[in-house]
Amino acid sequence: MLYSLLDISRSVLAPANIIAKQLETILATSQSTAPASKPVRQVMAAASMIERATRQYGKPDWRIHETVVAGRSYQVEPVTMRRSDWCQLINFRLSEDLPDRPKLLITAPLSGHFATLLRDTVEAFLPSHDVYITDWADAKMQPGSVGQFGLDDYIDEVTQSLQHIGAGGHVLAVCQPGPAVLAAIAMLAEDNDPALPTSMTFMGSPIDTRQSPTLPNLLAQNNSLDWFRKNMVYAVPAQWPGAGRRVFPGFIQISSFMQMNWTRHVDAHLNFFAQLVDQDEANAEAHRSFYDEYFSVLDMTEEFYLQTVERVFQEHHLPLGRFRYRGTRLIDLEAIETVGLMTVEGEHDDISGRGQTSAAHQLCPGIPDDMRCEYVQSNVGHFGLFHGARFNDHIAPKIKAFQTKIAS
Repeated sequence: MLYSLLDISRSVLAPANIIAKQLETILATSQSTAPASKPVRQVMAAASMIERATRQYGKPDWRIHETVVAGRSYQVEPVTMRRSDWCQLINFRLSEDLPDRPKLLITAPLSGHFATLLRDTVEAFLPSHDVYITDWADAKMQPGSVGQFGLDDYIDEVTQSLQHIGAGGHVLAVCQPGPAVLAAIAMLAEDNDPALPTSMTFMGSPIDTRQSPTLPNLLAQNNSLDWFRKNMVYAVPAQWPGAGRRVFPGFIQISSFMQMNWTRHVDAHLNFFAQLVDQDEANAEAHRSFYDEYFSVLDMTEEFYLQTVERVFQEHHLPLGRFRYRGTRLIDLEAIETVGLMTVEGEHDDISGRGQTSAAHQLCPGIPDDMRCEYVQSNVGHFGLFHGARFNDHIAPKIKAFQTKIAS
């Protein structure tokens, strides 16, 4: 019912969106003949705020068109290398083939946002790596005929992506996929699969959520799985291709994220209004760019969401040595012996607390000490682990240096 009510409210507000957009356009056009007065700029700013608040945010484009390698500019094109009902493997192709660039698989989280949230992450590695990323499907767009998609299916997609890339690559698991990626690599190691990566890096991942539990961790611990099923899962409304499919809607996830930092988001929008009035276009555009991405959300299938809650956040299958693939194959992390392991945590991460990601080091005793790196970035929260200045200036260079060391 909640999902349907939200869609109805969006339909009701659609005329307000159109009017606000037209008003903003008319006032902006009038500025071409004479500078707008402050009251007019305030009306324009209000119209922009209303338009953005009533907008239906769709899947963003990658907007990665160019990169610079060794001082030379190359065009970039995202190309789908493999496709299933639930995942596309995207390769960011340069306008010319450059030899000897290490392959990097970025495993994007399936936790409410599209893979394009990692645009900064992709751009940071493009000058040095042949970059691939998992691009997950929005469950509300998948008709019931394509079947279910659970946590083990997610592991399959990661495994098949690694096998497509082939030997010698590196893996960067950003946030949520950490446990699934670790399980996939353990099975590749045990099977002596040639697709076993050279290194694996986990950033802000819930490997062991018993460490420094955060508000989302406590929510999972303090409520039963049935509570999540009754309060967080809804049927997709009739107007979507996935009508009737039961999902954890992205709008609930983004609402939860915003409530955790409500004051910060309110201040950001008040500042945005002031920037529009003051014609501070550079900062206003930075706000638009971030929130256009932040408000673009996807739905997760009921089975994937509930299995993740149960196996990762409630029962801690991986750190307790109880994680079974397809209910039968026990994941043996000790089988990983030749893959470099790096963990990256944020000092102020309020989603994956300190120690949750670095727990991977204890769980993988077979990896030699000289093939490990445990890094904590100061003055950064969860999103800062893969986005923004500290990621670009500190985190990404350390990951690249680690990968180079392991590959040498």
